[in-house]
Amino acid sequence: MLVSVYRYNPETDKKPYMQDFTVDVPEGKDLMVLDVLNLIKEQDATLVYRRSCREGVCGSDGMNISGTNSLACVTPLSQAVNSKKKLVLRPLPGLPVIRDLVVDMALFYKQYEKIKPYLINDEPAPAIERLQSPADREKLDGLYECILCACCSTACPSFWWNPDKFVGPSGLLQAYRFLADSRDTATQERLADLDDPFSVFRCRGIMNCVSVCPKGLNPTRAIGHIRQMLLKSAT
Repeated sequence: MLVSVYRYNPETDKKPYMQDFTVDVPEGKDLMVLDVLNLIKEQDATLVYRRSCREGVCGSDGMNISGTNSLACVTPLSQAVNSKKKLVLRPLPGLPVIRDLVVDMALFYKQYEKIKPYLINDEPAPAIERLQSPADREKLDGLYECILCACCSTACPSFWWNPDKFVGPSGLLQAYRFLADSRDTATQERLADLDDPFSVFRCRGIMNCVSVCPKGLNPTRAIGHIRQMLLKSAT
């Protein structure tokens, strides 16, 4: 099988280029893209990419696979090869490339930090735990499962254009996770931090984020809820 991989080493290369590799894929077995990368690594030890859990939990190996952002460890070859039976691997778009398939996540994490991704409660702590009703707990489903792989934010044109101002789908999904939490008492402060022309309202609702999320989450819906809360608080 032919695999084309984005290569760039800032210490030696003036500009990025695509390098082709021929990989022997076992017949009758549908490997994951990460398995193919490991086979390429045996051919060329200079290839650089992130990996860790291999189970779609850590989010380390997010990359652009034949035109679609995804996790290499949970993307089978049968879904990854393009119409020409070729696998094309590039780094996640919209973020600076450190080397080969590794991008600089600093801007992504900066926006994540902006939404204060932790519970804020100014009431005295109970002796055991802060309780929720089953209905309130259910509101968090589809929000807390985000693994911060950045596949959604780097598929979003609004994030490409304003990564320093637009929080992005991943960050806003996490923002709503705490806005929706009945145990959090900083709702107004959180909304105030997002109440500007860029943080939330740069979302155009094209739903690229939904189509690429490896966990099947819906950041667009969460962003819609935040918009409603912002509009309601302004009236």
